[in-house]
This record gives sequence, structure tokens and C-alpha cells, in this order.
Amino acid sequence: MRCAIHQPQFMPWLGYLNKIALADVFVFLDHVQFKKNEYQNRNRIRTPGGWMWLTVPVRFHFGDPIHDVQPAAGEPWRRKVLTAISTSYGKAPYYREYRDSLHELIDRPWRDLAQLNEATVRWLCDAFGLETAFETASALPQTRREPTRRLIDLCRHLGCDTYLSGKDGPHYMDTGAFDEEGLDLHLQHFEHPAYPQVVAGAEQEFEPCMSALDLLFNAGPERGRELIVGSGTAKPYRKEAAYESAGHRGSS
Repeated sequence: MRCAIHQPQFMPWLGYLNKIALADVFVFLDHVQFKKNEYQNRNRIRTPGGWMWLTVPVRFHFGDPIHDVQPAAGEPWRRKVLTAISTSYGKAPYYREYRDSLHELIDRPWRDLAQLNEATVRWLCDAFGLETAFETASALPQTRREPTRRLIDLCRHLGCDTYLSGKDGPHYMDTGAFDEEGLDLHLQHFEHPAYPQVVAGAEQEFEPCMSALDLLFNAGPERGRELIVGSGTAKPYRKEAAYESAGHRGSS
């Protein structure tokens, strides 16, 4: 059984959803440090002028875990987020189908950023018909603190024998630890698909790496699911490493 683990992101992009689709279980890593100016409290949407950030302002102290970070009280971020989405996608083919449930989602009284982000991911997965099981790291038994061993412990607790990493995972993980502890390591290989983007009623040049909202409102749930599932694969890390090593020896 294959497990993927990632920090909860706000309205994530297609590569994030592809990783979910490739996994049997996906864990929201909500008890690690919040990183400012990344994708944990913002993501990108398409506008007539290109793209813009869709941002949830937050209150936090340096070092806070994601589940301790709170949306900023007293700021009209909900209205700004929904207005920006409506302005950009109001004339997209599938926007009206999801408008009411999206408004209900954003308007809930969110306890913390991790809870909000997890809900946006689940909402997108429901819309696209992705049926991967979800878990939240802070609700699971305690793990070792070392980052790679933490991932291994989460996989073990959930009965998974394979960990699915992003393609750059070997640059920062201790890949040998998976062998030592009897887990397989797979890497996600994702190629961004293209699809028609309707911005303010007109189709324009394609802009990749938007929030998955862009795909949902423009392509709809069925075509969107096809693109999400069909745009990435999971390949064993060790086999790739052996192939690359052999190719290197052959050219030397």
C-alpha cells in the first residue's frame, strides 16, 4: 500500500492532487513548521493579466507548526478570496456549479490554517472524484523527529509498505533509511497538462501551475479528473537510480 505525505496547502495545484491520486492513503503533515511565502496560505489563480496570489492572511510566530497558525482575525480575507475567484472565473463553464459550496467552505469559522487547508484539499478531491483515504499527522501516534524517520513511522503506523515522494525528494531525504527499514521508495513524475482557460469570458494563452480551482472551473470534474490522474506516474526510486548509474558508466 502506497502512502504520500505532504504539508496541507491552500487550494493546491494539480501536481499535489496527482500525488494524492497516486496514493492509497495521503497524510496531511500539519505538525511541522509553517513556512511563510510558500503555498501553505496562498496559491495562484488565472486573471486577465496573467496570474495573482489568492492569499489567506495569518497570525503566527516563527517556528509555529501549521496547525497552530490562525487566519488573521478582523481582516476581510474571505470576501477578498471569493471576489477574486468570482472576478476571474465568473464566466468559466463550471464556476456556477461549484460557487455555492465554495462560498460555504470559505465562510466556515476556521480554527486554524491546517484545518482550512485540509478542507480545501478534500473539497477539490470530492469535486474531481478522487477517492484516496486521508489522515492527519497530528492525530496519529508520535513519530521520531528526524524528518525521514518521521515519514517512515507514519507509513508504518498506517500499514503502508511504500512511500511516495516528489521527484526532488532524494535531494533532501535520507533515501537509505527506507532500505534499512524495509520500505519501498517511489518518486512521482508529473507533467503539467494543458487545457482551455476562460478568463473573464475569453480564452487566452495557457498559464500553468494554477490552483486546481482553475482546472475545475474550466474543464469540469470528469475531464479534470482524467487530466489529474493521467499526468503523473509513480516509479521505484532504486530502479531509476540503477538505470541512471548504468547510463553514466556507459558514457564515461
